[in-house]
Amino acid sequence: MTAQKQRVRSDAVREPAEKTWSNCLRIGDLVTVSGMTARGADGETVTGREYDQSKVVFGKIRSLLEAAGAAMDDVVKMTIYVTDISNNTEVWKARQEFFDGDFPACTLVEVSALAKPEILVEIEALAVAGCGSAR
Repeated sequence: MTAQKQRVRSDAVREPAEKTWSNCLRIGDLVTVSGMTARGADGETVTGREYDQSKVVFGKIRSLLEAAGAAMDDVVKMTIYVTDISNNTEVWKARQEFFDGDFPACTLVEVSALAKPEILVEIEALAVAGCGSAR
């Protein structure tokens, strides 16, 4: 039987405009989360440096994963985009507050800009529901 694609929503994460992208999809046990930024429910970017924004982003990822029936410990791969790589330790500091045990595979790259000038961090995640040790 072929796994069905299911769009996942969370009240904690603002949905994008119709016909643009999905924040989160679940296909069988695979859960993919689009690049999340520190935009709040009102669409405004949460102010702060990389640490503050990363905490907001990881919180949004956790909310989407939980809505999909997965957990942060199920994340197997992340891609992190930052506008200033010299502040990467701020992202790692926030990440340590959301992950335990074996951390996911991860790529961190510096980009010249994100969607808005005040956005400093964008993170996408790939998870396999039920694979983490917390289960």
